[in-house]
Amino acid sequence: MKTIAKITIAAAIALASATGAFAQEFTNGTVKKVDEKAKKVTLIHDELKSLEMPAMTMVFQVADEAFLEKLKVGAKVQFVAERVNGKLTVTQVK
Repeated sequence: MKTIAKITIAAAIALASATGAFAQEFTNGTVKKVDEKAKKVTLIHDELKSLEMPAMTMVFQVADEAFLEKLKVGAKVQFVAERVNGKLTVTQVK
C-alpha cells in the first residue's frame, strides 16, 4: 500500500511541474525604453494574468542579455514575465 501512495504522490508532483512549465502565457507589450547597462526594459503591457497585474507601464529585468537586441524602442513584442528571485523578469520574448 505504501508503494502505491508513493507512486501517486510522485505522479502528482510530476504533473504539477509539467503543468507549470506549459502554463506560461505571452503578453502583448510595446517597448518604451531599453537600458542595456542595467539589463532592464520598460514595457507598456497588457494585463499580466499570471502575475495578477493590470495593464500598465513598468520596468523589468531581462533573464538573457540577448533579449535586449530584440527590444527596440517602439517595437511591439510578446513576452513572458515571471518573478525571478523576487524581481519581475522577462523570461521569453517573441
